[in-house]
Amino acid sequence: MTDIVLECRGVCHGFGPKNVLHNVSFRIAAGQIVALVGPSGCGKSTLLRAILGTHLPREGEIVANGRRVTRPSRDVGIVYQNYSLYEFLTARDNVAFGPMLDQTGLLGRCFQPFRWQRLRRRHREEAAQMLAKMNLSGAEHQYPGQMSGGMRQRVSVAQSLIMQPQILLLDEPFGALDEAVREGMQTILLQLYQENAQAIKQARRPPYTILIVTHELNEALYVSDRVLGLSQFHAGGAHGATIVYDKAAPVFHPNDPRDFAQLVDQREELRRVVFDPQSVAQHDEYVSYWSDLQAVPGSQAAAPP
Repeated sequence: MTDIVLECRGVCHGFGPKNVLHNVSFRIAAGQIVALVGPSGCGKSTLLRAILGTHLPREGEIVANGRRVTRPSRDVGIVYQNYSLYEFLTARDNVAFGPMLDQTGLLGRCFQPFRWQRLRRRHREEAAQMLAKMNLSGAEHQYPGQMSGGMRQRVSVAQSLIMQPQILLLDEPFGALDEAVREGMQTILLQLYQENAQAIKQARRPPYTILIVTHELNEALYVSDRVLGLSQFHAGGAHGATIVYDKAAPVFHPNDPRDFAQLVDQREELRRVVFDPQSVAQHDEYVSYWSDLQAVPGSQAAAPP
């Protein structure tokens, strides 16, 4: 049975008389890295805020880790394009700050100093390990003002991952980075996917489930194992955007050459189905991830009802 971490069921949302999302439904399983793409203004960020629990939908429901989302919780983490770091803390202490707040209180830190010191050492060790995963082993003691934009963004990702959310939302996190730094961040996502694959082989729950919003189609297909297309260009578009595309993406290894030639056909399909206002496709044939998966011989995945 597939371990479903996130489910949107008939989500509708809008602002005043303007409809933004209409009947958005999908499921994400543990260990998947899913890219969400769509035209400007289709409601990608609105959907992320609904999943996060800060802007609840008008209709429908969102379930994260088996619990209905009614407010922000530890089940769902998020990294924005703008870095959310404390300028007065080092990289290591920025990452360790979340566990400190989660596992201690002010009174405990004041009146149980020996316990607090033990926890502080553990939090800093865990933070250093997470920074190493982000290829920042030599930057633990740097302050945000001493870091490049790419380094700061990697610290932000480490800050979220150390809290072990059931699903991590990335809202165009690489948009402000130059090409070389962006490629480095993409490689980190591929490495996280490989950790998931290794965990599955060992019959363990994969540790990283990620939904990333990006406007770059090559990036969407390169870093993910599945692509969702959210679009207002469909027969019922007057009511808001919905999922018009849901298919598997090719899986790359971090050491594979960046050969985007094999992505051409699917990239053009995405452009036509999701982004072309003149194309009102029969979208059922493009929302086929679960049925395609079941058609694979030997697949153990269970399609949602």
